[in-house]
Amino acid sequence: MKARRPEQARELEELPNIGRAIAADLRAVGIMEPLQLAEQTPLSVYLRLAAVMGKRPDPCVLYTLLAARHFLDSGEARPWWLFTAEGRRLLRDAER
Repeated sequence: MKARRPEQARELEELPNIGRAIAADLRAVGIMEPLQLAEQTPLSVYLRLAAVMGKRPDPCVLYTLLAARHFLDSGEARPWWLFTAEGRRLLRDAER
């Protein structure tokens, strides 16, 4: 079940937009619980995933991480695709 408030989320899968696959990827880079995700920037997590996977993940993963971080910071659950513009900007800036 998805958490309605950030403090209710005990498992990664309880965060809005985070399913089993992304939760497994996060665990592969040492993020085991929502609090650990809240302590890092979505871009840094995305870049760590890229390093572990040996290739850049789909950009939608970054958008999903941005949505999860927004929920953790504000308590507002929003669809991941609403973070597309912000994610594209972050990726563009990171490539410079």
